[in-house]
Amino acid sequence: RLHPVSYQLWSWVLMAVGVTGLYFAGQKKPWAWLVGLGAQFLWLAYALATDQYGFIVSCVVYGSVYLKNHLAWQRDAKASEPHAEA
Repeated sequence: RLHPVSYQLWSWVLMAVGVTGLYFAGQKKPWAWLVGLGAQFLWLAYALATDQYGFIVSCVVYGSVYLKNHLAWQRDAKASEPHAEA
């Protein structure tokens, strides 16, 4: 189990990573969703370290949404690029 001080550190790190991803998503950066996806590995570690297994389901659900959004935004970004003329 984690020391109580570790809970505080985890809270701040998880919040910072999540908000960072959302901030850049608001800036319409397709890679921002990968930050959120990466955060799910932190949440997974937190879930296992604190025996809060419900967070594992959350990781899968949020991770799926982040991946779907990344792929959709990447596809949209490529579609809006000017095409080179032959």
